[in-house]
Amino acid sequence: MQPDSLIIELQNGNERAFERIYQLYSESIYGIIYSIIKDKKIAEEVLQDVFLKIWEKAPDYSSEKGRFFTWILNIARNTSIDIIRSKSYKNEQLNLKSDNFVDILEAKSNFSETVDGIGLKKYIDALKPVCKKLIDYLFFKGYSQKETSEELDMPLGTVKSRNRVCIDKLRAMAIK
Repeated sequence: MQPDSLIIELQNGNERAFERIYQLYSESIYGIIYSIIKDKKIAEEVLQDVFLKIWEKAPDYSSEKGRFFTWILNIARNTSIDIIRSKSYKNEQLNLKSDNFVDILEAKSNFSETVDGIGLKKYIDALKPVCKKLIDYLFFKGYSQKETSEELDMPLGTVKSRNRVCIDKLRAMAIK
């Protein structure tokens, strides 16, 4: 089944098309979710939520607005960020043992494995270091623009404008 016809079948409520899409994308989407949440059990639950949203929102997808994978990626990213911003998640994190923080800090410093897992590494590597940092914080770690500004000690307006420029560069490279 061609990718476009698979998407059309999904939009028509075909469960087999949904299963195939899950097979094709679940591993990459899980990697994105895990890179934001850093908890296997919660990441697995979020993955299920993401695919439930994909099933429910499939009729809303339009290829004119972007690629299907990008649409799925945005659902996963937004769902993950909603989870880490939730009060229950924050309260749960307060109860973690100190051993867990070493893993979190090490994982937050490098996102190349996640990026490579979805095929973006070659594009990200071509960006300037400031773009790499911004994309890492805003898209892979789930930081808000304000949090990124504070973390990088950069004015909020600069974060916003540089992010726009960096995403435009990334988009231009990916479209080629």
